[in-house]
Amino acid sequence: MDVYAHPTFDMAVRQFDLVAEHLEIPVAERDRLKYPKRSLTVAVPLRRDDGTTTVFPGYRVQHHLSLGPTKGGIRYHPDVRLGEVAALAMWMSWKCALMGLPYGGAKGGVTVDPGSLSSGELERLTRRYTQELIPFIGPQIDIPAPDLGTNEQTMAWMMDTYSTHMGHCVPGVVTGKPIVLGGSLGRREATGRGVGYLVGRAFETLGIDQSGATAVIQGFGNVGSHAAYSLARHGARVIAASDVSGGTYNAAGLDLRALESHVAAHRTMADFGGGEPIDNAALLELPCDVLVPAAMERQITGENAGRLRCRVLAEGANGPVTPDADAILAGRPEVFVIPDILCNAGGVVASYFEWVQDLQSFFWTESEVTDRLFRLLEGAYQQTLLTARKRNVTMRMAAMSLGVKRVWEAKRARGLFP
Repeated sequence: MDVYAHPTFDMAVRQFDLVAEHLEIPVAERDRLKYPKRSLTVAVPLRRDDGTTTVFPGYRVQHHLSLGPTKGGIRYHPDVRLGEVAALAMWMSWKCALMGLPYGGAKGGVTVDPGSLSSGELERLTRRYTQELIPFIGPQIDIPAPDLGTNEQTMAWMMDTYSTHMGHCVPGVVTGKPIVLGGSLGRREATGRGVGYLVGRAFETLGIDQSGATAVIQGFGNVGSHAAYSLARHGARVIAASDVSGGTYNAAGLDLRALESHVAAHRTMADFGGGEPIDNAALLELPCDVLVPAAMERQITGENAGRLRCRVLAEGANGPVTPDADAILAGRPEVFVIPDILCNAGGVVASYFEWVQDLQSFFWTESEVTDRLFRLLEGAYQQTLLTARKRNVTMRMAAMSLGVKRVWEAKRARGLFP
């Protein structure tokens, strides 16, 4: 479908096609698994603070509805496009199925630089975007969550707009909300904590002592920062980190608290005094025990995959490794890959927990959330590792084959409505 033409969607399709061949899915059944069930494009007019009006394009893609309502984040970024959103929704489908969650994948976004808007403009943009989505979202239809450029406040505005339209409070329409509005303890930290947990399991698998291990983090946002703290708590030394402005390197280890304070104050990592400047390209090729790409898609390509010097590649972002890079890494057994649909699944798992708590109006402690999170991640890690070894395939092929197979089986069991 040309409507989804985008390099990231092409990448997601290439990954699916490889898995479909591996699973021997009949060709006649592949398009139904591959292409989104429903895609929505909306115009989002915003009255600016100066009285002018700007119209931004917005999107929401629901990949499949065979296992339950769809689930996925909302991102605000200048590069958001329909094809990119469709790819992210597809990956979310395989991720939810791998984790055994009763969801299909979804994703949404607005093509906007949130840093260029005032708080009032962000609120008006979010409320208008939500208003356009109301017929297509709901606790049993599609449940948005935060993603790049959005946060708990964004979800609060979305929940309030939807609830106002419905005439009563509907906390289960979104996840990643403030605790006071029905959010879940541990949700904000869940993705990064999950990355840290799985890195620890990979170290155990490889016989690496986590105490004293070195880590490099590309993308010091919510996922990257919490992953860094999680690794540091278990003795790892974070020697480099970056954001869109560039990065900082300190062989002795970065002061994460100081770095976090600097980013909070300046909204950028530039001019941080606790290390030497380093660009993102060089950062990815630093020697380290674990590299965590936690930024945008397609960061590790056929060009630089052969130059990675990490022992574990933990994909905190969605789609950070291209298929060309995968082919190179498959020939480098010294690099252990934790694929994105497993590595960053902590966020959607904790979102599922939040949704369940909202539906029941019964809330859990943070320790209960974290314990249940690690149990699900452990089960998925063991299944993926066992499948990779049993079938002699890469960890990505193993994880995706488990996810795709479950969606395929669900569609076959339900049949095709005439």
